[in-house]
Amino acid sequence: MSMKIAVLKGGRSLERNISLRSGTRVEKALAELGHKVEGIDVDERLVKRLKEFKPDAAFIAMHGRSGEDGTVQELLDILGIPYTGSDVLPSIRCMDKVLSKHMFEAGGIPTPAFYAFNRNAFQELGAVDTMPIVAEALGLPIVVKPAGQGSALGIRFAHAIEELPAALISAFSFDNKVLLEKYVKGRELAVSILGKEPRALPIVEAIPKTEFFDFEARYTMGRADYVVPAEIPGDVAARAVEVSLNAFNLLGCAGFGRVDLILDESGNLSCLEINTIPGFTDTSLLPMATDSAGIGFNQLVDEILQAALEG
Repeated sequence: MSMKIAVLKGGRSLERNISLRSGTRVEKALAELGHKVEGIDVDERLVKRLKEFKPDAAFIAMHGRSGEDGTVQELLDILGIPYTGSDVLPSIRCMDKVLSKHMFEAGGIPTPAFYAFNRNAFQELGAVDTMPIVAEALGLPIVVKPAGQGSALGIRFAHAIEELPAALISAFSFDNKVLLEKYVKGRELAVSILGKEPRALPIVEAIPKTEFFDFEARYTMGRADYVVPAEIPGDVAARAVEVSLNAFNLLGCAGFGRVDLILDESGNLSCLEINTIPGFTDTSLLPMATDSAGIGFNQLVDEILQAALEG
């Protein structure tokens, strides 16, 4: 049945350009599926444009702030417009890496050891004097991450205590809260999850050609190699799927998403984060997983839309 679908893309987050690419690809798929599509580059006119277009549903292809953090979901709830992906609360949980990691720990999901600080802790409470204790507890190097950014934006490695101040300054330029996480050397695995009844797709292993699977490696052709299905033992793959589905359900996610894991050299799995709106570009991991499962891109988009419409 043909419907009116608004594709929300762009916005003002640091992932804007990736979002525009994702949204354009989704628009094309929806048009090929027979829907009337309105692509909206999100700005202060969003509510007005949605009220004028009166869509049957919104397909959210926004990455980062305002798209993945529950902001646009809240507006769509107020307007009574069904939308793709997770609701407000799980979006908030997953966008905040600190909150999600506390929930992983409380829910028995394996995740690297960590500490978290907000800007006030350093400016008003002397948190800088805890850095030697943090370094001893976590070991070096330490991964320093902004709490609320995606696509590996703002992530730095501190290989020595002396490097922590610069790494923290970098992270605080992206967010008011930072995560200091134990570095786990291992293989980068991505478990994409799809469907009203969540199921795991073939696992993708990302093999960056640099030290870290950073923003450039993720979105620049040739900066990383990908293996799908990941060449890992069957029991490890089964555990990766189990951990990912447990994490996805624990945080209340729905429709689709991607869970990022590390498989360390001892065969242990750790959950890093959940992306509630992973990319739809030609270098994105979710489409790689669906291709491996024999699901075409149009079919992927249709299944995500149907899950939204069925509530």
